[in-house]
Amino acid sequence: MKATEILGISPIVPVVVLEDPKDALPLAEALLEGGIAVMEITLRSDAALASIEAIAKELPEMNVGAGTVVNAEQMLKVRDLGGNFSFSPGISTGLLDCAKEEGIPFIPGVATASEVMLAMEYGIEGCKLFPATAVGGIELLKGFAGPFGSMKFCPTGGVSLANMNDFLALPNVLCVGGSWIVPKTSVAEGDFSNITSLCKTALEAID
Repeated sequence: MKATEILGISPIVPVVVLEDPKDALPLAEALLEGGIAVMEITLRSDAALASIEAIAKELPEMNVGAGTVVNAEQMLKVRDLGGNFSFSPGISTGLLDCAKEEGIPFIPGVATASEVMLAMEYGIEGCKLFPATAVGGIELLKGFAGPFGSMKFCPTGGVSLANMNDFLALPNVLCVGGSWIVPKTSVAEGDFSNITSLCKTALEAID
């Protein structure tokens, strides 16, 4: 899949931190029940890779990938475990080279025009704006629309139910990434029905 195809799966990409692999499948099932068929599991915990592997094997209808990928070794490991894509918080030639050589769907994080230009040199068509609200948010994306008309974005960082429609209304935004839709407390308490409800509420609130 191309980056833009991944970003087009759902208007909301849940950004997930898991502390225990046993929560992976119930969470993925809860997201699917709520209408979201894509999830980014960040490599911020020891449970991340095992969680990606479990979902890829047991629930192929969920498009699962990794976030916080910062080097080629991680990117290859995610691919080998069945992950469908990699998100990174930033951009580097090491990651870009690996993705290009291995044919791995990659959505790099960008925050400046120069970083967008680097992504375009490698044929990347979709980037993550991160941390979105801190680096300029709506106004920055509007500014990017002129010189980078073909580039599509997934703003992540500071995006919430309250402001997601402001981002989604922009023509160069395909989706938003957010952690609010998967509260850590709900996962820790096993309250996956709440996550399903949050998904449904968010999707219904989209203009």
